[in-house]
Amino acid sequence: MQIVLYSDDINLIAHWEKALNGEKFQSVDDLESLETFQNRIIIVNYLACKQTCKSLLARLRQQQNRVLVLDRVPELQKAKRLLQYGAMGYGNALMQAHFILAAVAALRENMVWLYPELTSQLILELPESQNSNEELLQKLTAREKETAMLLKEGLIYNEIAQRLGISPRTVKAHAQAIYKKLDVSDRIGLALLLK
Repeated sequence: MQIVLYSDDINLIAHWEKALNGEKFQSVDDLESLETFQNRIIIVNYLACKQTCKSLLARLRQQQNRVLVLDRVPELQKAKRLLQYGAMGYGNALMQAHFILAAVAALRENMVWLYPELTSQLILELPESQNSNEELLQKLTAREKETAMLLKEGLIYNEIAQRLGISPRTVKAHAQAIYKKLDVSDRIGLALLLK
């Protein structure tokens, strides 16, 4: 699935192009030309489409595009609104390359992607359930249980690694094992299951 980039800020385009090294992509100069694409991943700068985001996202989704909106100052409420409008991802316009690549990979798999800090904020907003999760947690090893509980609380991999005295890479491996054992696809799914 090819990638299309749009921003009225050439510095952002340069940043995204550098992050997408090795990916097939093209940049366009105006919003109207975005509507000529079908079945693409479209990365767009929020400020460049701020006034028309709702209608633009609806039209792009009708043409089977998957849109990642990037914003210089990401906010959870804005993320929720853009996801309602049809965006499949939302994050920081200047985020590191590995986040941009992770977002693109998620969209390719037809999954929703949020910047990790926003995911953490969203998890914290979830109400606590009165149900016991002990039966679910029995499927996990002791270390996976610890990791799952910290993920449920909205901590990011680096914070969990510090608390448990392990590397972020090990936290990621535990998280992937947890998702597989509990049949969820991401931190939000885990939080919904365990909260």
